[in-house]
Amino acid sequence: MQEIRKTVILNAPIEKVWKAVSTSEGIAAWWMANTFEPIVGQDFILHAGQFGDSPCKVTEIDPPYRVGFNWGKDWHLSFELEKLEDAKTEFTLVHSGWDESKVTEFGQPHSVIRGIMDSGWEGIVNKSLVNYVEA
Repeated sequence: MQEIRKTVILNAPIEKVWKAVSTSEGIAAWWMANTFEPIVGQDFILHAGQFGDSPCKVTEIDPPYRVGFNWGKDWHLSFELEKLEDAKTEFTLVHSGWDESKVTEFGQPHSVIRGIMDSGWEGIVNKSLVNYVEA
């Protein structure tokens, strides 16, 4: 199954966006509470509200351009940043690991959850992240 990709141009310098995507406080401000630390190999938890806690592991830190981590048993998430002119930053979220033959930890088929997540990421990236870094 195809990965989810969401890209947005942010009216904020890359350093500000980097803090929003590479610190526990930043990630909590626009997405969800967590115990993230920007250390490759570090385990952390995403506190996913009604869905409980999700175990994660940091797989990549490349300041100020890329954060990557495994999420749950199947998924990988990366936040990719590109510095643009006029103190703007291109942000791309990539949510991969989708497999139509697999189910989530909650027994839901990836094929169903991918559509829900795709829609959810739309609002998180284009509203929550934008509002946070452009404030």
